[in-house]
Amino acid sequence: MHEFSIAMDIVDIATSSAMKEEATVVKEIEIEIGQLSGVVMEALEFSLEAAVKGTILENARRNLIIVEGKARCTQCLTEYDTDTLFKPCPMCQACAPDVIQGRDLRVKSLIVE
Repeated sequence: MHEFSIAMDIVDIATSSAMKEEATVVKEIEIEIGQLSGVVMEALEFSLEAAVKGTILENARRNLIIVEGKARCTQCLTEYDTDTLFKPCPMCQACAPDVIQGRDLRVKSLIVE
């Protein structure tokens, strides 16, 4: 379950950012998760629950936002929505898309005290 290591990295990033602002509590954390990132949402939610125990994130509200997948055809440059890494282009049916959105996972924002 690689989601636990991802959850630990999220806690490290958020804690480090909060400490730079001299915060003692994180009230809310917003995390963007790409639909094509390979992260299993339920596993990440479960892992985050365990990873925040005993940290300044323990009581923070967690907002997990799914970022939809988008691709650009390498042949005709058509941009289209995709829920897989290998969806053919709807215009020319080429099967070599460049994924332009939906692979990332990032801590978007923190609300701290």
